[in-house]
Amino acid sequence: MLKRFFSKDGGEIDWSIIFVVMMLALIGLASLYVAGTHDASVNVTRMVLLQLAYYVVGIIGVMIIMQFDSEQLWRIAPYAFAVGMVLMIAVLFFYSKSYYASTGGKWFAIGPITFQPAEIMKPAFIIMLARIITDHNISNPNHTMKSDWRLLWKIVLWTLPVLVVNGSDFGTNLVFIAVVFGMTLVSGLSWLYLAPIIAVVGSLGSVAILFVTQTWGRHLLEQVGFKAYQFTRIDAWLNPQNDTSNGAYQLWQSMKAIGSGGITGTGFNVSHVNVPVRESDMIFSVIGENFGFVGGVLLLILYFLLIYQIIQVVFDSSNQFYAYIATGVVMMLLFHIFENIGMNIGLVPLTGIPLPFISQGGSALIGNMIGVGLIMSMRYHNKSFSLSEREGFS
Repeated sequence: MLKRFFSKDGGEIDWSIIFVVMMLALIGLASLYVAGTHDASVNVTRMVLLQLAYYVVGIIGVMIIMQFDSEQLWRIAPYAFAVGMVLMIAVLFFYSKSYYASTGGKWFAIGPITFQPAEIMKPAFIIMLARIITDHNISNPNHTMKSDWRLLWKIVLWTLPVLVVNGSDFGTNLVFIAVVFGMTLVSGLSWLYLAPIIAVVGSLGSVAILFVTQTWGRHLLEQVGFKAYQFTRIDAWLNPQNDTSNGAYQLWQSMKAIGSGGITGTGFNVSHVNVPVRESDMIFSVIGENFGFVGGVLLLILYFLLIYQIIQVVFDSSNQFYAYIATGVVMMLLFHIFENIGMNIGLVPLTGIPLPFISQGGSALIGNMIGVGLIMSMRYHNKSFSLSEREGFS
């Protein structure tokens, strides 16, 4: 495999994507070092080395996934989806009790290593949904109201089990919904369907806000599985200044840290504000404090370059299966970026969404690296996708 990976005949490697991801990785490791240095309860050396090990695993994953062309990805999509579903169901019963008690999340745990199946399910779900949309569009080249309706139902039927099994992990479910929304928008569905869907989603969002802000609404939501800590996060988001020592403490401290960074920051490893668990969800507060507004903008530029390069790969390929995969990966990354940075600055509620390639955590990092591997595969195996090919390996 390594011989083929470095062979000139094996395909074209997109070094620009590799460069951006490596820059993000360096920023992530440096930020984790700062976060761990100012947290007495954390072994900073162990944390950074463990994250570095996750990067190595992710790089190996990218190298492996790059070997799969569109035909092979097409074939393995149902199996990847099935494995993801099995793991997501298994973690409901065989999760770490101690980790659940401290965080409220159900994860597998082996010693210091934790694993969240939903993070690996994200790329598996993307390639499965891409297969469903591609197969439907190739079989129905002329869109009709009837065919669009069938496609919409296929998308819904493959998405609902994922959302149901993932249960009360609201933040991760929002990622899946964002992926579905983006891929549906580019699927070719008529706006006669899309416009009402967008209107319904907007209305549901408004109703959800009404429910979480009213006492009677919260009572109803508790009956369907919402937890007290989720309402605490909503309260902290709406009025962080009213509870700066309890539920809103983490958000308030994050906002203070970012604000104290000013334009150019306090300097590397200079921290004056304590932000709890800043190495994971609140990692952007480290960047904002140490490197200020300039550092935050440079980080966003790197993310913009990554998204731009992904889109460019799609334009250079005539493979619509790849195009839908890329759309899913872009939506996954964009939502993570928007949600994480947004919750650090108080724009959106805290949801436990990690910052791609930056936050501590192996499963999220490997899931993102798998997404990068799928994009790298497009450049490495740039081939068209025709009806005859699809029939040959469906």
